[in-house]
Amino acid sequence: MTSQASRIEANTPSVPSYLSDTYWWAYVHPRAVRLFERQWLVNLILWGNFARLRDAALDALGPALEGRTLQVACVYGNLTQRLLERIAPQGSLDVVDILPIQLQNLHRKLPADPRVTLIHGNSSSLPRASASYDRALLFFLLHEQPEPVRQATIAEALRVLKPGGELVIVDYHRPSRSNPLFLPMKAILHTLEPYALDLWRQALESWLPPDTRISRLDKRTMFGGLYQILRITV
Repeated sequence: MTSQASRIEANTPSVPSYLSDTYWWAYVHPRAVRLFERQWLVNLILWGNFARLRDAALDALGPALEGRTLQVACVYGNLTQRLLERIAPQGSLDVVDILPIQLQNLHRKLPADPRVTLIHGNSSSLPRASASYDRALLFFLLHEQPEPVRQATIAEALRVLKPGGELVIVDYHRPSRSNPLFLPMKAILHTLEPYALDLWRQALESWLPPDTRISRLDKRTMFGGLYQILRITV
């Protein structure tokens, strides 16, 4: 599928069983896409914080993005549209996702722009050369992955970055017990997101590859510690 809006680069990776078995209701089934592709619903799921988290991620990437930018996994809502607004005239944006239905959904949302390439690929084995991107974004992806896939996804995102490139990660974090959402979120994640509580039990940076050369790591939390933002410079 091609258009002046973007092109979808065809590959043939299989859908991981953890995704089809655990998240069919959120990402795989066509009815799921129709249900969740609503800006107000995405904002509700994040307790009214979608815009704040989106803008914090984009600000961490920078206001005018030269060179090559990679977004790993499609996102419901308008994150990618806002990211595209920051891509410099000569820059480019690649978005990779394992699900064709998610790529097709994003294709429909994007404005006409030949700088965008949508890639059918696996986050744990990116179909891109090492040191080929200036920056990469992981937005609420890692909590949906089992630990080995999570480790591989982070390693791959770092692998494709050029020296001096930056990886921005936004995801869940263990909130303080005084946060009124501590118990509700624990129950919700335990029920619907079987891998998410890993990020409550262990620091996200503990899954960084041990041999990665990192020149800087900035981390902050938001909304009483429920969310975290990491910016890693390699």
